[in-house]
Amino acid sequence: MKFKKLASGSVSLMLTAALIGCGSSGAPTEKGGASPGGAEPGDKPFEGVTLRVLTANHPWTEAVKELVPEFEEETGIKVNMEQFFEDQLSQKLTVELTSGTSSLDIFMIRPLQEAKLYMRNGWLADLSEYAQDEEWDLADYSESSIAPLTGGEGLYGIPLITEREILYYRKDIFAENNLKAPETLDELRAAAEQLNDPANDFYGFVARGQRSPAVTQFSSFLYSSGGDFLQDGKATLDTPEAIEAFKLYGDLLREYGPPGVLNMSWPQAMGVFVQGKVAMFTDADSVYPNMLDPEKSAIPVENIGFALFPAGSGGQKPTNVTAWGLAISSKSKQQEAAWEFVKWVTNKENSLIIQSKGNPGARQSVWDDPEGNAAFPDELAEVMNKSQQIGVGHDRPLVINVGAARDIVGTIITESISGGDVERVAREENAKFQDLIDRE
Repeated sequence: MKFKKLASGSVSLMLTAALIGCGSSGAPTEKGGASPGGAEPGDKPFEGVTLRVLTANHPWTEAVKELVPEFEEETGIKVNMEQFFEDQLSQKLTVELTSGTSSLDIFMIRPLQEAKLYMRNGWLADLSEYAQDEEWDLADYSESSIAPLTGGEGLYGIPLITEREILYYRKDIFAENNLKAPETLDELRAAAEQLNDPANDFYGFVARGQRSPAVTQFSSFLYSSGGDFLQDGKATLDTPEAIEAFKLYGDLLREYGPPGVLNMSWPQAMGVFVQGKVAMFTDADSVYPNMLDPEKSAIPVENIGFALFPAGSGGQKPTNVTAWGLAISSKSKQQEAAWEFVKWVTNKENSLIIQSKGNPGARQSVWDDPEGNAAFPDELAEVMNKSQQIGVGHDRPLVINVGAARDIVGTIITESISGGDVERVAREENAKFQDLIDRE
């Protein structure tokens, strides 16, 4: 069937191409009742239906639970929400989806970790047809947030929670040294060198150095240097652009980082920063509440700055990823009713309510609304909004075996931090990565 033109604003022609047709095996086929979004005002075509929804223990879930009674009253649909810790949710979904159960209707999904596998296995309903609803407005979503939930001609989920890599820096230290927040990676390196003072237990820069955890934050360095993990099915970990990024990341942590960076994931790296021992720290914007908590941070709030990830030789390309999305099971016998819930909980009004409680979403209209930014510090909200518009939608290789891929990339990162032969290790690991891609 033909679809209306969906792309406008932040959604590019790439997204239009992804949605011009349906007909994949995961497409909704249970068409009893009203057509998608076609119920007359006041009608309750799904009254008496019960939806089973699996969610993560997440602030988004808590915000939605407060709104669900309104949905139930309006539609007559009963929503049974089951909450799990992140790993428990993933395990439960794998078991239930593998079994082919039809009792599961809707679930939260981690697009960058699981979507590719779930799409390949046919576990996700194609929402392309439903997404035509002009009032609901798919074009309001950023391209980067939608990208990991698309495959072929299908749309297999709706973004819920986004996060970006940003630069945290010490405003007071920068002011004392007549420096401004770095706008380029060259400026970042120069500032790290100037402010590095290991004799007094103070360092220029910190970020994740642990093998696998480092990959997601290294990614912005990679994209901003003009590289990526793979392109058109080919591994690209040993291109000149990738080598440049690996060397820069390693040099920054080896020459201007605190001791022990090879053992640091985000809690350890952030811990050194909030202890007041580092001038700059790059990581996800989602960790910012720790910076503002006086019980966790020794730095006065007014001395913590938030800045866009600096531009490199390939431009300014911070990550802007969808950490959580919402999907409908392809085996659900209630896909029409399930979409009514998904459409309702992700509409502009409810997205604004949910984001105003501190849950960063993916709708540009919400980011452009002062109420949507109210839960975040002004400077941070500005950085998040800009990153949302220019960011790259993946912070790790887009493959099925994400864990193995992260280990491969992480091996090159740790080699660089250790001052080893980056070019040689990149060639070796690139060959391993290509083998992984080919096997998938």
